[in-house]
Amino acid sequence: MSTPISNQYVHDLDRQHVFHSWSTQGALNPLVVAGGEGCTLWDYDGKRYLDFSSQLVNTNIGHQHPKVIAAIQEQAASLVTIAPATANLMRGEAAKRILARAPTGFSKVFFTNAGADANENAMRMARLYTGRDKILSAYRSYHGSTGAAIVATGDPRRVPNEYARGHVHFFNPYLYRSEFNAANEEEECARALQHLRRVIECEGPGAIAAILLESIPGTAGILVPPKGYMQGVRKLADEFGILLILDEVMAGFGRTGSWLALEHFDVMPDLIVFAKGVNSGYVPAGGVMISKPICEHFDTNFFPGGLTYSGHPLAMAAIVATLDAMSEEGMVENARDIGAQVLGPGLKKLAERYPMIGEARGVGLFWALEFVSDMQKKTPMPAPVMQEMKAALTARGLLSFVVENRIHVVPPCIVSAAQVNEALAIFDEVFALFAPRFG
Repeated sequence: MSTPISNQYVHDLDRQHVFHSWSTQGALNPLVVAGGEGCTLWDYDGKRYLDFSSQLVNTNIGHQHPKVIAAIQEQAASLVTIAPATANLMRGEAAKRILARAPTGFSKVFFTNAGADANENAMRMARLYTGRDKILSAYRSYHGSTGAAIVATGDPRRVPNEYARGHVHFFNPYLYRSEFNAANEEEECARALQHLRRVIECEGPGAIAAILLESIPGTAGILVPPKGYMQGVRKLADEFGILLILDEVMAGFGRTGSWLALEHFDVMPDLIVFAKGVNSGYVPAGGVMISKPICEHFDTNFFPGGLTYSGHPLAMAAIVATLDAMSEEGMVENARDIGAQVLGPGLKKLAERYPMIGEARGVGLFWALEFVSDMQKKTPMPAPVMQEMKAALTARGLLSFVVENRIHVVPPCIVSAAQVNEALAIFDEVFALFAPRFG
């Protein structure tokens, strides 16, 4: 007789046998999930959750989209796997659709398994193309947890993992906690660009292969760059012969209300890294969009890189179906409109109501609420309080994405105005419980 499946059974099975990422294993109490549809998940007891985390900000089309599930099933029935050296229909169709959303001048796609190895290969291409070694990236960034990607990452998780060479960090703009004593966005932009110029000069321009930036830093706090910053970085890169790599892993494919976040800034990079939203993580996939000059370089120069599952047929079928569904169903436009008309204004009202919310910032369906225990000093809300808040939200059926002293509000791109208003009401209820302690 088989064991009945229950929340307790699945929880116990996990704790006995599964080793989790970014965790002290003995302190874990993972949420049990049995199934999902759209913006909703549920457990084996039937408790339902409104997913405003998009898991790890990747299920842009929501859970179990029928067209994508059908495409994966159809591909599995015809060809479940094939080596990357072959020509495969779905691989070509996926690349064609991705490049259709890229800026003019991008020629090919190198497929990887996720965002981290996509960043690894973008940095590899930059070093090989330029003949230089150093990679400049921001302290407020996250680029993945593999060898070079975690060292390119700026947040403290890189410190116990610093085994890769040639990485230098700089401060990107963040007016709320300005490193440059700026009073407004114009000052923050100008001073951040001057800081970057000095880092380039001091590190030796002839030694720097690329500047690696998230178009909008996600895990670091959803830090929308001030007007003119991205164009300024591009000008610095051009001045010193440095490549510009834009990491669109979290911000790309509808999340900000545009196909790619870089569209908000009128900037042309040399390489674009993607993953997550390209197929909502239904089958792991990532990649690098490669501009024409770099493609031409490797027409006559060997590229020393590859992955067994590069362009895996199931992942490619999921990409094709995802991008088609997003286009046919207007998901990018929905993210733009719901963000501008419902979610953004709603979060800003909460920030006005509760002084413990130091700032609400974002674009499209890519928002963060930054919490402080002292509004004047901008003291970050203590981690235990943030975990209490997360638990209170979960208990009320709202899944949140909490990082340090922030709640990142990142629902799927299919979210409705009614679902946003439901979430805003839950946020309001929970924040009211905490406000007397930090008002």
